[in-house]
Amino acid sequence: MTTARDPASSERLLRWLNTLSDLVRLRLLRLLEAEELSVGEMAGILQLPQSTVSRHLKLLFESDWVAKRTEGTASLYRMDVQSLGPTARQLWSVARGQLGGEPVLEEDDRRMSHVIGQRTTDSKAFFGRIGSEWDRLRNELFGTTFTTAALLSLLDTTWVVADLGCGTGTTAEYLAHVVRKVIAVDREPAMLEAARKRLAAFDNVEFRQDELTALSIDDDAVDAAVALLVMVCLPQPSEALGEIARVLRPGGVAMIIDMVAHGRESYSHTMGHCHLGFDEEAVMAWVKGSALTDLTYRKLRPDTSAKGPALFVATMKKR
Repeated sequence: MTTARDPASSERLLRWLNTLSDLVRLRLLRLLEAEELSVGEMAGILQLPQSTVSRHLKLLFESDWVAKRTEGTASLYRMDVQSLGPTARQLWSVARGQLGGEPVLEEDDRRMSHVIGQRTTDSKAFFGRIGSEWDRLRNELFGTTFTTAALLSLLDTTWVVADLGCGTGTTAEYLAHVVRKVIAVDREPAMLEAARKRLAAFDNVEFRQDELTALSIDDDAVDAAVALLVMVCLPQPSEALGEIARVLRPGGVAMIIDMVAHGRESYSHTMGHCHLGFDEEAVMAWVKGSALTDLTYRKLRPDTSAKGPALFVATMKKR
């Protein structure tokens, strides 16, 4: 004799499976298993519009995957695995186990750590009642660029700095206020033309149309070299690093800012990237056997308002 199945149980199982069939919802559940979060915090971590996050949360809430509570005007969500039924717990265990160590999940973790850390800072009695509003107030009073401009004063004013892949001259403009000379290099004529217009008021900026793998800069000619978001566009980044080493004087400093390894394959098609970011091992491989030493590789604090992958900064010196 066969046992009749409960139609309600079957419908519930299908509803659960449908919920777990979307990567965004899996990412949300993974975050909410670890921490209670607001909609705004989740939107920042996942780099998605709040309306999209709310739509997915509504389905998760209606399917009993998450619980919601209200604090003031904010709705806070949390996934309590122990409150799930046995079948749901088993399904979640399987789904979570299959997620593995995807780059997008590592990015989620980094951004969540920043969100939680910022929440802790804002909750302290810092500057009394305006503690949580200080960033907004400071930006309103003084703008958002003064910190970067002031920190650049730490540079040696006698330096010659190469801005490699200068684009429209954003970095060169900061540097030109401080150092003796900036050599702005880009392979694209349109970029250099935009940079020339931007930097027309400076008489200490020199422009070069070069490939980064064949610089028209003399040996030992610069004190520092900066490459910002350009290595991902080069088939052989190690060749560019060799050129950087050649043009640096002994003791000179190289700084590379680029994307941490990620899984956004669309970047290869939409922006012509040759690489989906770099981990520390990749950068170490470039440096090995070169004239550069003292490598440091550090992931930058994620900006939860940004939509791109996480970034790193790597610095090294010429022997």
